[in-house]
Amino acid sequence: MKKILLTGITGQVGQELQETLTSVGEVVGLSRQELDLTRPEQIEQKIVEINPDIIVNAAAYTAVDKAETESELAIAINADAPKAMAEAANKIAATIVHISTDYVFDGTNHTPYKEDDATKPLGMYGKSKLLGEVGIKQICDQHIILRTAWVYGCLGHGNFVKTMLRLGVEREELRVVADQIGSPTWAYDIAVAITQLISHEVTPGTYHFTNSGVASWYDLAIAIFTEAEKLGFPLKIKQVLPITTADYPTPAQRPSYSVLSKVKFSQTLGIYPPYWRDSLIKMLTQWRTLTII
Repeated sequence: MKKILLTGITGQVGQELQETLTSVGEVVGLSRQELDLTRPEQIEQKIVEINPDIIVNAAAYTAVDKAETESELAIAINADAPKAMAEAANKIAATIVHISTDYVFDGTNHTPYKEDDATKPLGMYGKSKLLGEVGIKQICDQHIILRTAWVYGCLGHGNFVKTMLRLGVEREELRVVADQIGSPTWAYDIAVAITQLISHEVTPGTYHFTNSGVASWYDLAIAIFTEAEKLGFPLKIKQVLPITTADYPTPAQRPSYSVLSKVKFSQTLGIYPPYWRDSLIKMLTQWRTLTII
């Protein structure tokens, strides 16, 4: 039975991983109160004490816009902390599994990004995540870096889907960006994918995983309200208007196209990720149950 150390246990993916990873081994979960991600020396010491076979780092600084002004904190959590985890992994001969992001790319591609495509993050969040990737690769050979995108789920803090549902109850009209393209991805599916990669003991390296298919934020919003209405959510929304990125300026620049290729993941495991809308329906069904209780 493997011992798995899991960080970020209060996050969207971290909470799902607490359940899915039990099929692989004993899960030791650490919250930010138990593991201060801004103290690299404590991170390494704590991990060596626990002595896990596998470290799964689901912790991250994910405030994309705030990262532009909180760059030191973003780098501490997204770059320095993973490096400390990698150092610890080396000391105890453990494997480190690290979740990264589509934001390491600049969005100028017109075809899905492959694992070895050139990285060029547009903002501090993407830069900090890329620094974390690079550090892990340089320090620990036994690593799995899983890049994903457009994450949402029932657990953890707010996300686009839950925000749309909240606004859909409050407003009759919404304006949503229609010129950013990606793959909406359910946190539960990410947790399952990570668990599969670990259980199959895949070759170390970088893998891409999202739900299959593509959508704009506008497409996703329309799908959310269409499916939520079928499930009986008490919606007030009557109209969703498509707008451009220029119409909705944000402190951090987003990639206009951040679809990730799932070919390597699918060929390695012999499975293909679920279609994004199918997973969205499952999440909404789950959320509806939780909001009724």
